[in-house]
Amino acid sequence: MKVLLSIKPEFAEKILSGEKKYEFRKILPKAQNIKIIVIYASRPIGKVVGEFEISQIISDTPKKIWSQTKESAGISRRYFDEYFSGKALAHAIQIKAVKRYARPRALDTILPSGIAPQSFCYIKK
Repeated sequence: MKVLLSIKPEFAEKILSGEKKYEFRKILPKAQNIKIIVIYASRPIGKVVGEFEISQIISDTPKKIWSQTKESAGISRRYFDEYFSGKALAHAIQIKAVKRYARPRALDTILPSGIAPQSFCYIKK
């Protein structure tokens, strides 16, 4: 199964370049058999730009997640702390096997509605 994630363009590019090895989330999809994350670079890009395989998902307190991921987080400590402010649980999706699409795709080629998800949505292969 694949999931489409809305990711800010600057972070999508860091994932595609290999600089960012973790994608951080407050909420995870409930499905257990997710293998691939499809990257939707949100506005102003507004395109599906690539995908990656999930190596593993780490869930713990924000403090412990930062301690484990900071070397390859691709974001600042300040941004991380602001993102998880007030949260007891943080999730880090470890990225492997990144694939940048040769041509970015319109969202409606992946999702018939063409409406970007707030966080994520399931997609059929």
